[in-house]
Amino acid sequence: MQLLTEIQYNPSILYFQKAFEADELLVEAHEHYQKQSYRNRCHILTAQGVVPLSIPVVKGNSKILVTDLEIDYGQRWVDIHWRTIQSAYGSAPFFEFYADYFKDVYDRKPARLFELNMDLLKLFAKFLKLKQPISLTQTYVKTYEAPVLDWRGELHPKREPDNLRLMPYRQVFGKQFAINLSILDLLFNLGPEASTYLQNPAAFC
Repeated sequence: MQLLTEIQYNPSILYFQKAFEADELLVEAHEHYQKQSYRNRCHILTAQGVVPLSIPVVKGNSKILVTDLEIDYGQRWVDIHWRTIQSAYGSAPFFEFYADYFKDVYDRKPARLFELNMDLLKLFAKFLKLKQPISLTQTYVKTYEAPVLDWRGELHPKREPDNLRLMPYRQVFGKQFAINLSILDLLFNLGPEASTYLQNPAAFC
């Protein structure tokens, strides 16, 4: 099965859980940008609770192709995001092991959002030992048939997916387990065990 999904910024845990179930991850590269989606935002857990991180973009609207969308570096979002991530996960067991790799991606300051998200996606795939190949669509197709599972728009910041299957794992903050966070939360807290969690969450019951 090919899993078709939009590109996301520091995708959610469920995004990668679904990716492990597929034979290939197919990233939509010919859609138009959609505001208020995971394409330019993610959620992490801080001492103040769950907070969103959003990347400002230049003239982001539904008429621009997602691959053409430029990041607005006129705003100091890189410093804000990294300081927030560092504050949230600096004491997590595996933060120091992975942090420099992610910092390097941010410091490169790719011009376009798609490029930044792809760089991060490849890094996550490496650390999670995701063996499934990642490819890009060659053209826009509105409707797909099997063996493609169309998951475009399935995950959205304003709604919780019906098929959420996340078992509690150790987190830095909060007495109550926070669900559907960015994969950063799982990776910094579980390290190499994150891959096992994604493939067999019941083992963490």
